[in-house]
Amino acid sequence: MAYPSPSGSEMEGKDHAARLLDVQRASFRRDGAPDLAKRLDRLARLDSLVLAHHRAFAAAIDEDFGGRSRIETGLMEAAPVRGAIRHARRHLKGWMKPEKRRIALTFQPGSAWVRYQPLGVVGIVSPWNYPLQLALSPLVDILAAGNRAILKPSELTPHFSELLARAIADAFAEEEVAVVTGGPDVAAAFTRLRFDHLLFTGSTRVGREVAKAAAASMTPVTLELGGKSPAILCPVVDVARAARSIAYGKFVNAGQTCIAPDYVLAPEHLARPLAEAVLAEAVRAYPRIGDNPDYTALLPLSARSRLDDAVKQAEAAGAIVLRHPDSGAGGRYPPTIVLATPTAGLLAADEIFGPVLPIIPYRTLDQAIALVGDGEHPLALYCFGDVRAEIDAVLSRTQSGGVTINGTLLHIAQEQLPFGGVGESGVGAYHGHAGFQRFSHARAFFRAGRFNLLERLGPPYGRGVARVLASLLPRGK
Repeated sequence: MAYPSPSGSEMEGKDHAARLLDVQRASFRRDGAPDLAKRLDRLARLDSLVLAHHRAFAAAIDEDFGGRSRIETGLMEAAPVRGAIRHARRHLKGWMKPEKRRIALTFQPGSAWVRYQPLGVVGIVSPWNYPLQLALSPLVDILAAGNRAILKPSELTPHFSELLARAIADAFAEEEVAVVTGGPDVAAAFTRLRFDHLLFTGSTRVGREVAKAAAASMTPVTLELGGKSPAILCPVVDVARAARSIAYGKFVNAGQTCIAPDYVLAPEHLARPLAEAVLAEAVRAYPRIGDNPDYTALLPLSARSRLDDAVKQAEAAGAIVLRHPDSGAGGRYPPTIVLATPTAGLLAADEIFGPVLPIIPYRTLDQAIALVGDGEHPLALYCFGDVRAEIDAVLSRTQSGGVTINGTLLHIAQEQLPFGGVGESGVGAYHGHAGFQRFSHARAFFRAGRFNLLERLGPPYGRGVARVLASLLPRGK
């Protein structure tokens, strides 16, 4: 991964991050694990921060994108963060209680339990596509687990990142939570710091580099990546319902969602009706594109040429392209359906991350399942159908980070469910209790009783020990 020579401000950013890590680690060692009251206080301050600044955050993100629906920012970012905070505060007392574990008869009358203790200082590297939610949602779990945190938001959303830095500084002491801003060079140096845990959300390509950087200092990582998340229509399905859900999941935030449906597999006789239905839903939701405040622009602007090239290549190879009647303007790319997409080419090779939806016909459900299995494990999978056996076949023979059945995106909104990838789509999961555990150390405890059989069986070994061992390991053939 090549980076430009660092500027003076970037060097300051790297030094600042290292200093903050020293400050937070010293604070953690001095104060130890915070009690329930301190954790609840930090979560309450985070909630107040979101409530006080959510409109300013939405305005900053709108400016960074050159057009980002402020309602979308509220619904998809600020509201879920507040929901995660409420969930954590409601359940935190129970999560913090030691968990008793059973012990074998040979170790009676001892006792065993697990206590979840904070790791220390956690680094968060968050992306640009959901800059508020993907910075603060993991912070909820990190604070609930009793850790300190340093955030590195994306340089592609500079107005939001600067506002977040000021808001965090107003709400938290730097020894609790802090923000470091800067470009790729700062981010690269940040990932090389010896955190007690590092969370990265972004592309698989960069995720590999983050994992390498963290490995040098033996820093454990949680990687939330992406991939080509499929939507599969079973042979027996409500096409209209599927079209509504797919259109929503694909075109919200203009497709710049890590769990957006990347492509659709549909029975041959349903592929064209589905394509037309999805486009109709897109036109209903977004009657115009160029000046529509409900429809988000692409970031960066170079994404438009990337999508244009991919669509043109597919069209030249024989695909049918259905386009929104408004061609868009000002960085906004219109919803586009590519029917009978070639299995090779730009649309098939990489995560699309934009409002272009390939629909690939299949002859049998087995063929569709095989197509998914031929690729890397995606971050999400969507299955639409009305026959339980068909749905079960899809789910039992595929792998993905998470699943929504007869809908899209909805599994990520469930605080009771872990969110994370598998294989190429990520390592580890968080959200709710899973996040509390992810950012904790499950510390094992055993208290020996007054009578300890194992020690009684210690050397010098005699006939009694031999008889006990024979009962545990009877003679084989």
